[in-house]
Amino acid sequence: MLDDPLTPEEHINLGVINEKNGNYNEALKQYEIASSDLNIAFFYMGNVCFRMKDYRCAEKNYKRAIKEMPDNADAMNNLAWLYYTMGKNLDVARKLVEKAIEINPAKRDTYMDTLIKIQSLQGKNRTGADSEQ
Repeated sequence: MLDDPLTPEEHINLGVINEKNGNYNEALKQYEIASSDLNIAFFYMGNVCFRMKDYRCAEKNYKRAIKEMPDNADAMNNLAWLYYTMGKNLDVARKLVEKAIEINPAKRDTYMDTLIKIQSLQGKNRTGADSEQ
């Protein structure tokens, strides 16, 4: 295999450019290349997969980002948002976003939006379950 003339950071940058232009498959390819050296690439891959509505791929990559970077509050928030979007794992989602707020209080307002939506959905689910009894 030929040596790659691009750095992992340059692959991330190419991925971002492709993602912004809607070239999601090319963005994923660039992030995948970068992921062997930069763990943040898993976060970016999760975002692209989410945009493509490939929720299984998004979940896998957000979980990997959190595993490799346990203080990545954005990855926690995005995984929580994914669970909210899917309407599943809401207790896990709530815990993820609460931890994100704890880790990065500077983004509290952004993360609180996620938390409020999760709590609202949890309330609706409980109300719906109660009314069927």
